[in-house]
Amino acid sequence: MRSFIHEDFLLHSDAAKRLYHEYAKPMPVFDYHCHLPVQDISEDTRFSNLTHIWLYGDHYKWRAMRTNGIDEYFITGNASDFEKFQAWARTVPKTLRNPLYHWTHLELKRHFGVDQLLDEHSAGNIFHTCSEMLQTSDLSVRGILKKMNVQVICTTDDPTDDLTHHMAIARDNSLDVRVVPAFRPDAALMVDQPRVFNAWIKRLEAASNMDVDHYSRFLDALEHRHAFFHSIGCRISDHGLEQPYAESFTLDEIERIFDDARHSRPIDRLDTLKFKSAVLLTLAEMDAGRNWAQQYHFGAMRNINSSAFKKLGPDTGYDTIGDFEIAKPLARFLDRLNVRGKLAKTILYVLNPRDNDMIATMCGNFQDGTIPGKIQFGSAWWFNDQKDGIERQINALSNMGLLSRFVGMLTDSRSFLSYPRHEYFRRVLCNLLGEDIYKGELPDDFDLIGKMVEDICYHNAVNYFGIG
Repeated sequence: MRSFIHEDFLLHSDAAKRLYHEYAKPMPVFDYHCHLPVQDISEDTRFSNLTHIWLYGDHYKWRAMRTNGIDEYFITGNASDFEKFQAWARTVPKTLRNPLYHWTHLELKRHFGVDQLLDEHSAGNIFHTCSEMLQTSDLSVRGILKKMNVQVICTTDDPTDDLTHHMAIARDNSLDVRVVPAFRPDAALMVDQPRVFNAWIKRLEAASNMDVDHYSRFLDALEHRHAFFHSIGCRISDHGLEQPYAESFTLDEIERIFDDARHSRPIDRLDTLKFKSAVLLTLAEMDAGRNWAQQYHFGAMRNINSSAFKKLGPDTGYDTIGDFEIAKPLARFLDRLNVRGKLAKTILYVLNPRDNDMIATMCGNFQDGTIPGKIQFGSAWWFNDQKDGIERQINALSNMGLLSRFVGMLTDSRSFLSYPRHEYFRRVLCNLLGEDIYKGELPDDFDLIGKMVEDICYHNAVNYFGIG
């Protein structure tokens, strides 16, 4: 019987198979957005067992386990790593038609050569076999990156990070992968949470060696860190926002709001929006000044289970798709930057699929002919980075923009085993194009379409980000 994950997995036509195997598969991986811990790359970590590398921090799996009736003790609690893996293995057969079923078996196949379906009966053998393999150099962090043909990684880093591990990697000539930071200043906008905001300001003061006692000093400190990140090779910023912010404001208002926050006085909703609008605009101008690309992730409602948040903290699987207003504030924000001549290369991601067509058309409003695909509709993100979501994003972009200029997939993951998601995306892409060829809706010209596949998988990102 043929393995579940076989050579032509997700490829349903001869054209799709040819596009994937001849054009997509050989392309290196350019992972321009992820949450991988850079210390593990610097130190070439070897994980102690399969649970350690596969289940720690993976809120996709945690959500599925909770839905399957698994007690928290076996998810984030004090159960042994083997007990946690057994709980996950019991859950896997219940994930049929969820992307986790595909990803799980694709990762077992690509990293460990495992063809068995994971369930409670195969769990013991798979756990012990894979955990033993993880102790070899082929499956250390750097071994995994080499095996997956990863060429560039952009991690996600707070402006107050000292980037010690990035600097160590830059000095290490033994690593073939280019690893650079991405500037993620979300905390700089948290004026509505004075306790969190002021704690972060303390870290910003230490990192910049500046006293941040006034709004102008706040901007100076952010500029100082932006310049430092640039010196270490950063060429990308990243923002995780509920929605775009583009309220009208005056400098006097923003200075007063900043002072209120620094003195832990309450900030109302309108003042919060004004402050976020002002800071976001300034950060975007910094990006333009250094010719960075800026990424905006819109639409997540985070940590909405307050009891779980108090117990487990953020990023533990209690987030959902929101229904925020995106179009009007985004249009105002991009237009303000464009009028000032400060609109940098921009990638826009939305979590709610209802916003796909809107974003695809929004991008076209601010293309200026200077850079191919300057304003990008970002890849299917988070709850959408599965077959159906990837196809929806590709179809919206194809119908209303230029798919050929798309910078392609990213992992957006905290696990080094997630790199087969690039393969997954490439198979979905090639299957869509192969179906169009079969129907006669695209020409039977593999030089033409194969070149586009190679560009989307790799070359467009290289040219767009200027990192390589």
